[in-house]
Amino acid sequence: MSEFENVAASELHTATPGPAGEPNAPGQPHTLEVKRARSATTDAWHDLARRPLFWIAVLIALVALVMAVFPQLFTSGDPNVACQLSKQNAGPSGPAIFGFDYQGCDVYTRAIYGARNSLLIGFFAALFAGVLAILAGLTSGFFGGWVDAVISRGTDIVLGLPLILAGLVIMKRVDNAGGGNTARIIAFVLLLGGLGWTTASRVVRSSVISAKNQDYVQAARMLGAGNARIMWRHILPNALAPFLVVITIALGSFIAAEASLSFLGVGLEPPAQSWGLQISQASGIGKVRTNPIPLIVPSTFLALTVLAFIILGDKIREAFDPKLR
Repeated sequence: MSEFENVAASELHTATPGPAGEPNAPGQPHTLEVKRARSATTDAWHDLARRPLFWIAVLIALVALVMAVFPQLFTSGDPNVACQLSKQNAGPSGPAIFGFDYQGCDVYTRAIYGARNSLLIGFFAALFAGVLAILAGLTSGFFGGWVDAVISRGTDIVLGLPLILAGLVIMKRVDNAGGGNTARIIAFVLLLGGLGWTTASRVVRSSVISAKNQDYVQAARMLGAGNARIMWRHILPNALAPFLVVITIALGSFIAAEASLSFLGVGLEPPAQSWGLQISQASGIGKVRTNPIPLIVPSTFLALTVLAFIILGDKIREAFDPKLR
């Protein structure tokens, strides 16, 4: 018997019987490999549970998420109607625990409502980048050859594009076209996701190349599984852990990138709220000297949120990589 036939025979003998005593259906992964994968995943999550910094990052990320979805739980004010010039740069008063900015707006309320658009752009950009990364990395790593060469060269080209410069050009064109804030949000998602998928794609490709030569993949192929089933059912799950690490870190980077472009004047415009827009409006030597709080508050919210997602990704990477435990 050939090597592949031996693997296939081993698969049939070691498959877990079904309800009627039948072996697993053709193309099912090797039972021993599945148990090993589950054991590694369980060990990784147990390792994460013992890391205080991981739980601090989870708490901050959850608070930011709840703040974005239910801002009324944190403040009863409305950032668009609570502005009074008579309160320009006034100190803390009642629910305005951080005082008012140069327009007489409640700094705290604006920072709370600013979480929605900042996280909305970050999450959807990460989702878009994740889809592109999985499609490109899975296809490139699985088929190899000229397919891998073409996708890899395309990845190199996209990776070489400067994000901030491309963002300035694209967002300026959106402004010139008269697009509203909805169009700007969509443009942000397409821009950040379209330029931010390359690193995750390379991670997926590397994991796929490593996994496709495993015995359980060869056994599944000998038992009649097609390329699509092998790619999505057997290989992709092995690439998800490192992929999620990179995408989690990228999510924080996307939130920071939106703030950077908004700071440069090509982001959202009032009456929309975002941390980047608030930082842009509060910047300037004269404003900072007179009242630095409107700059400090959204900057702190932004920094904590971005740092939380980066720490999440880093700790997950450490937990799933045995070399870093």
